[in-house]
Amino acid sequence: MIKKTAKRAKARLNKINPDNPEKNPKVGYISKAVREKMALEEEQKKIAAEAESTEEQAE
Repeated sequence: MIKKTAKRAKARLNKINPDNPEKNPKVGYISKAVREKMALEEEQKKIAAEAESTEEQAE
C-alpha cells in the first residue's frame, strides 16, 4: 500500500510543469560527426578572429 501511494505521489510531481522550461532546455544526443563539425567551425572562427586582430595591429 505504501508503495502505491509513493508511486502516485511521484506521478503527480511528474505532471508539474517547470516555471521556465526554456531556461534549462534538454540537449539531445549529438553524434560524433556533428561534434567534430562544431569543433572545426569554432577553430575557423578563432583563426578568422586572430587574422583580423593581426590586420588591425599591422595598420
